[in-house]
Amino acid sequence: MNAPSRLDTTPRLEDYPYRLGDNVRFGDLDPNQHVNNAVYATYFETGRVTLMKSPEYGLTPPGLAWIMVRLDIHFRAELHWPNTIELGLGVVKLGRTSVTFEQVVFSQGKCIASATSVGVMLDEATRRPAPLTVEVIEKLRPWHKRGIEVAPPGTY
Repeated sequence: MNAPSRLDTTPRLEDYPYRLGDNVRFGDLDPNQHVNNAVYATYFETGRVTLMKSPEYGLTPPGLAWIMVRLDIHFRAELHWPNTIELGLGVVKLGRTSVTFEQVVFSQGKCIASATSVGVMLDEATRRPAPLTVEVIEKLRPWHKRGIEVAPPGTY
């Protein structure tokens, strides 16, 4: 299977191999005193960017960059301050130039929000999409979401 999970299933944090802790900030709140919907895009960005740009993982080769082209968020519960969150991320699909992630925000053991995001590898010189390198495809393998088969690009 090389498709994102259905939105109506409850995500399990253990299915997301990349995890990162963060704090809910007072400035994240809206007048209703819960985290504003727009802030979730920032939480998901933090998870993606921390993984993709960390030199230790080697997912952004010299001369290449990542841009996000799609973000679909499913809001599941309210989140309040003060609180801590755990961000989870798993690769669910590889395209010729793109990677599709499923992402989650958990707090106190509960899934607060989930998302599907698509990042495209970009040639920094031409500003055009660039094919995923063999090295990047291999270095993404540890981050494949648990419980699904992620097919190599071009094998759909």
